[in-house]
Amino acid sequence: MNPADFVRRNTAVTTSPLVPEIRLHLATEITPIWQATEESLALGAVPPPFWAFAWVGGQALARYLLDHPEQIAGRSMLDFGAGSGLVAIAAAKAGAAAVAAAEIDHFAAAAITANAALNEVAVTVTTTDVIGTFDPRWEVVAAGDVCYERPMADRVAAWLRALARRGSLVLLGDPGRAYLPAGGLQERGRYLVPTSRELEDREARDTVVWQVLPG
Repeated sequence: MNPADFVRRNTAVTTSPLVPEIRLHLATEITPIWQATEESLALGAVPPPFWAFAWVGGQALARYLLDHPEQIAGRSMLDFGAGSGLVAIAAAKAGAAAVAAAEIDHFAAAAITANAALNEVAVTVTTTDVIGTFDPRWEVVAAGDVCYERPMADRVAAWLRALARRGSLVLLGDPGRAYLPAGGLQERGRYLVPTSRELEDREARDTVVWQVLPG
């Protein structure tokens, strides 16, 4: 199935609670899109639709960038594990000079492209696995909700620290996931993000925007 068609057919244009000024193609309910995904998965076509939800870590990062444009204005940014592209779009709206969104899921990449167009901003999308790489254009690197599985969290944390050592401002949005690094973080902002019990174990998550320190 064509990724852009799948995104269009299985989502509605709506907004997230903490960032109402950005419109996104999102699933309005979790069950229908997951079922649609599983049907396509049976054909070997579609990975799980994490991109179809505005996860709380990304919402906090997007809110932070919109409220603190001085952190991003005139700078180039990488949104890692971009999902719906919410953070990348917020960065562009806050005045970033250039924004790249890295997302290995081709359906997420299609969603990011659609969402950027919906909000009339420019976002370059890559489906390359960028973990372990460095680009001097990445003055700011943002990652939301990437600490939910140990192998992924360990790999990403080491890479983000390395980017910080190279001089990038590295921002991590996290609501206290199990594998958040125990140290090397400085709080930049904190938000109570409304969410759904279909996605989380409560109706709102206390979510922190951390700066990852060189380590």
